[in-house]
Amino acid sequence: MNEEHRQRGYSLRFDWGPAGAEAIVPGCAVAVVVDVLSFTTTLSVAADRGVTVYPFRWRDERARRFAEEHDAVLAAGRSEGGISLSPVSVRDAPDLRRLVLPSPNGSTISAALADRAPVVVGASLRNRRAVTAWLTARRERDPGPVAVVASGERWPDGSLRPAVEDLWGAGALITALLDAGWDGASPEARAAAAAFAAMGDPNPALHDCAGGRELAAVGFSSDVDVAAELDVSPSVPVLSGGAFTARARSARVIDTG
Repeated sequence: MNEEHRQRGYSLRFDWGPAGAEAIVPGCAVAVVVDVLSFTTTLSVAADRGVTVYPFRWRDERARRFAEEHDAVLAAGRSEGGISLSPVSVRDAPDLRRLVLPSPNGSTISAALADRAPVVVGASLRNRRAVTAWLTARRERDPGPVAVVASGERWPDGSLRPAVEDLWGAGALITALLDAGWDGASPEARAAAAAFAAMGDPNPALHDCAGGRELAAVGFSSDVDVAAELDVSPSVPVLSGGAFTARARSARVIDTG
């Protein structure tokens, strides 16, 4: 990997997927994972309810054993019904306290970063204002760089498919940070912010993009509606001890427009 790809010298960095995270996270104080459809959106809904979320790479026998050991619910596949990666299913689930939430993108990246980044945060359109306030308050005691990682999706051959919804989600957070007075954004980070500026109304944009159309085609258009809820969540999911738990945003209000 070329040293130039690490975006050193910039305090606000942006890249894609596991390889991008590997490039830009070293030396950063915080890594922020963005997976709008749907891991970090579902994570924000869980955080709003006070649910502890364990990210897991795959939904297999190891995940089932892990869930049993932690007295947690293992998320099912969307098509199976019940609690799943669907944010609506998590919002509607009764008596949910602990959830093992596998996904091949956002959850996998989060789990991989647990031992590589001092702090890992989950961000989406729903909680970008809360994450901005929390990061800004934290920056006063630790001004180290922040890496924003768009999870992306996968092509059938397993290669990364950059997903525009994650570009928008990352750009939304970066825009809010810039509006809150952050500087030192890399060209890559500024390009993500420009993409968010061009997004327009989040709801039709998310429904029209490939990821939104894919969810609608299998009956989960309501999940896209939840993902489009800009700035409604006060929760900041922070990964510690292998689990995401909610931290309230700073009491200081930061106007991000």
